[in-house]
Amino acid sequence: MIEALRGLGYTTATAIADIIDNSISAGASRVEVQFDWVAQNSSIRILDNGIGMSDIELDMAMRLGDRNPLEQRASHDLGRFGLGLKTASFSQCRRLTVASVKAGSLDCLRWDLDVLASSDDDGWHLMEGPAEGSEYQLDLLNNCSHGVLVIWEVLDRIVTQGFTEQDFLDHIDRIERHLAMVFHRFIGGLRPKLHIFINGQQVKPWDPFLADHPATWSSPVERIYAEGGALEVQCHVLPHKDRLSSDQHKSAEGPDGWTAQQGFYVYRNERMLVSGSWLGLGRGRSWTKEEAHRLARIRLDIPNTADAEWKIDIRKSSARPPVLVRERLTRLAEDTRARARRVFAHRGQPVRTGIGAPIIQAWHALTHRDGVRYRIDRDHPAVRVVLDDAGLLEPQVRAMLRVIEETIPVQRIWLDTTEAKETPLTGFSKEPPAEVVSVLNVVYTNMVSRKGLSPEQARQQLLTTEPFNNYPELVSGLPDTWPSK
Repeated sequence: MIEALRGLGYTTATAIADIIDNSISAGASRVEVQFDWVAQNSSIRILDNGIGMSDIELDMAMRLGDRNPLEQRASHDLGRFGLGLKTASFSQCRRLTVASVKAGSLDCLRWDLDVLASSDDDGWHLMEGPAEGSEYQLDLLNNCSHGVLVIWEVLDRIVTQGFTEQDFLDHIDRIERHLAMVFHRFIGGLRPKLHIFINGQQVKPWDPFLADHPATWSSPVERIYAEGGALEVQCHVLPHKDRLSSDQHKSAEGPDGWTAQQGFYVYRNERMLVSGSWLGLGRGRSWTKEEAHRLARIRLDIPNTADAEWKIDIRKSSARPPVLVRERLTRLAEDTRARARRVFAHRGQPVRTGIGAPIIQAWHALTHRDGVRYRIDRDHPAVRVVLDDAGLLEPQVRAMLRVIEETIPVQRIWLDTTEAKETPLTGFSKEPPAEVVSVLNVVYTNMVSRKGLSPEQARQQLLTTEPFNNYPELVSGLPDTWPSK
């Protein structure tokens, strides 16, 4: 049975997170995770400063399914099945030792799958104390008045054939990123409720929503009442890369990258269960993760009384919304996805006209029965002036515009965007200001000298004209006397 339970699908990161859940439920404010590399004899130790367990409590905790998942739990309890300590540990190691200090007493019990496999009977042989030669592992408890130490040895699911020390170090990095995400609401803020350390280094929180960034769009918090308790939902659209520093952009992509991190983030008692998923929602078929919606992230909080309705699994890494709330969640997600798509497509540039007027765009997307076509706006100032002055060349100019419209390399643009994970550069992005000014001067001169606009009127119109609306400082700096052609 235990060998079968090893295949539940834990990663090392999700397994350690499950152990930390027990520490939080025990009132711990500090958790230390120690990775010791000794090749095949490597080990992982997880120590907390929670209330600890008596000998009877420890014996119960080491049993499989010691609590009924249907029992009512305390509102702050992160557990459910009474299996987490054992299944998470056995998924990574063959020897599990748990030592606890409480009321001045030290108790230690051990499961060893190799001992069980080699025993002559089918008994459940739960042993006392650490394995021979592993007594030093308990040294972490020497100065502790209370707390629990979980020790994983014989890491057969981690240290496999060909696994090196560098692989071990890379493994630690992935685990740190996962813990920073899953427990960010515990370890973040001005007064963190929990401090997590990995080999002595404190884990810093990773906030998926960039809620403090001025360019992040956030909806009001909405409460949805359903069977099992009320839900809280808040939608976010993160800023485009153009609005972030390189460090902010790197950090915000999360453990698995921008595209993978889109979707719902489901929390129970502030502990993240699901990190980026559309939860099977969608019209007709379930939404998939696409580049266009990479900036959409939605916070969803559920109470621990709704576990059955949300089909929370033993690993606490999947959830499925009940039928009663699917329609409302779908509508909220549709709106967020649409907003994220607009930010992604327009590179996140703010509308900075200063006068609230609509932007005159150079391109329009026209939807027909047979599909979408892209057309150049003939009334865009830079286009209009050429058509008005074309004279006998006007038919050729219009023909040229149609050729450009009909030969847009849509497929190439899409492939470049998908493969490079970024939209192609447009709107003078990354171009020196001199390039913008040279084009701006031509348009400005024509508006004043040919169209009869005053310099102030021309500047106001340029502030509402794409792409010059993104350069209000350059527009405002245009002189009242314009350069000659």
